[in-house]
Amino acid sequence: MPAAISLLNLVPQDKKNAIFTGLIGLLDKLLAIHRLDQLYVDHQLAGLSKEQFAIKLLGALNVTIEGTHELQQKVPSSGPLVIASNHPFGGIEGVILAYVIGQIRPDLKVLANQGLQLFSELKDYFIFTNPLSERDPRNGPSLRTTLRHVKQGGALLIFPAGRVSYYQKDKKRISEHQWNRIVANLVARTQAQYLAVFVSGQNSPLFYRLGRIYYRLRMLMLPRELLNKRDSKIKISAGTCVPSNVFSTTIDDLEQTALQRIQSYVQDPLWHYDWPASSTIALQPLIAQVSGTVIKAELANLEVNQKLLSYRNLDVYYGYYEQLPQTVQEIARLRELVFREHDEGSGNSLDTDDFDKTYTHLFVVERDEGRIIGAYRMGQSDRLLAMGISNPFYLSAMFTFSKQFINRQEPCLEMGRSFLVPEYQSSFHGLLLLWRGIGRFVCQFPQYRTLYGTVSLSKLYDPRSVSLIQHALVIPTVDATANTPFNFPVSPEVADFAMRYPLKNHLSSLLAGIESDGKDIPILLRHYQKLGAKFHCLGIDSNFNHTPGLLLSVDLASTPEKLGKLYLGEGWQSYKEYSE
Repeated sequence: MPAAISLLNLVPQDKKNAIFTGLIGLLDKLLAIHRLDQLYVDHQLAGLSKEQFAIKLLGALNVTIEGTHELQQKVPSSGPLVIASNHPFGGIEGVILAYVIGQIRPDLKVLANQGLQLFSELKDYFIFTNPLSERDPRNGPSLRTTLRHVKQGGALLIFPAGRVSYYQKDKKRISEHQWNRIVANLVARTQAQYLAVFVSGQNSPLFYRLGRIYYRLRMLMLPRELLNKRDSKIKISAGTCVPSNVFSTTIDDLEQTALQRIQSYVQDPLWHYDWPASSTIALQPLIAQVSGTVIKAELANLEVNQKLLSYRNLDVYYGYYEQLPQTVQEIARLRELVFREHDEGSGNSLDTDDFDKTYTHLFVVERDEGRIIGAYRMGQSDRLLAMGISNPFYLSAMFTFSKQFINRQEPCLEMGRSFLVPEYQSSFHGLLLLWRGIGRFVCQFPQYRTLYGTVSLSKLYDPRSVSLIQHALVIPTVDATANTPFNFPVSPEVADFAMRYPLKNHLSSLLAGIESDGKDIPILLRHYQKLGAKFHCLGIDSNFNHTPGLLLSVDLASTPEKLGKLYLGEGWQSYKEYSE
């Protein structure tokens, strides 16, 4: 009876003869393929359906799979889908992923190396190709079949490296070959969703040693490595599906594929970090709301120039604690209310400190009701230093500023504690009015050329996202350092990518594959980017529930003309030309 699994299965019928068959039998033994055949016989694998084959093979090897349920939850039940995975073992991961994903997507096809034709029971999964050679003319029919399958709404699993992971001397670690550009091409041409998967684990040390002697030995060792997975645990980690329109259309296939490759590697559980548990034991009830009547009475006593602008039923003011004690109290109450939504609240009945008494408050109020809808707290650096306080800056609790930092070199505005009440968070007008208020303020006081402050990166973001933002945007400086640094480096594969391509251009795509709710970088951070902000460092605010904050500065006079006119209005030109 012929072997159920043999290299002879790959040989065309007209090429088979007694001598050739004998040589193939010898090669089967050298490569341990005969042991795979014995596994077939002992566990009656031959002739099973693809699902039953996968179940019985994994059972025969006693392989435990972790992350199955989580992966299946990430797989959409219908629609065009491209799933790409790393290739750490060279065989067993294909069986695992095809079976696990196939339970959700019965239409799944796997673009696979021709060597997997050894497993004839799995042929219904596979579209065979030669991914080692992008220009192999024999790949044409396979790739056309693949494209048609995805365009028709099918799901495709691909291992774009085309070869098993191996030790790379230049990286000094086990890693993958660059991915085949077909993955980027398929996503772009079919408008498919993209799901990155990472399979954890490595082959035996002997596999990597022999591979360093001669690369083709890796392929010859794969049957033995499959059998070596007996009694092992294999963990699967999946990202969040990324819609095709999230990827930039202005980059070439090579860069796009490199991006999609690291989207797989950022799922590596070795690159994982959990935020410290919230330090807030119990949330105190918020203080009573200050009535609009009281707020309007305080506003009526301000100087005329302290009303910065109006829009419909909304007015923007600035003022100081001694002028507006009740208004500042209401701002502090609302800050606590909003910050709690992002796990950043202090837990106290209002969010306040001694800096509320020395800083400038810029806020938006509903004129009819006297209701605060958003605010910024600004520190006028020259005014604060003139008070003679030993450490007048709020952000000194989070960062160490040298004497060369801008807040001691020139008049600056330290910006912080910004918020919008929930009803206005999705409104363009709320944030726009705050920024127009800042613009009108600096037109009154044009000595303030620089804004600096932090953007809070809520702990609702995955730490990997925060690490990527830090790595992409921060240019370290000795003039400002974090008192409590965020010591969570990016994956080595991401670091390699960032040396070739601008990571900041791909933050949206990377975060889309990490964040389960699909959120992008914070709106305020994107806004500062448009203003040409410099990002100095990222620190943890240990006094604010360990919230990560990104320190930045903006040279207002150097902002793009369009934004300068938007925020400063008629005063933009004179502000730019101001000289003390």
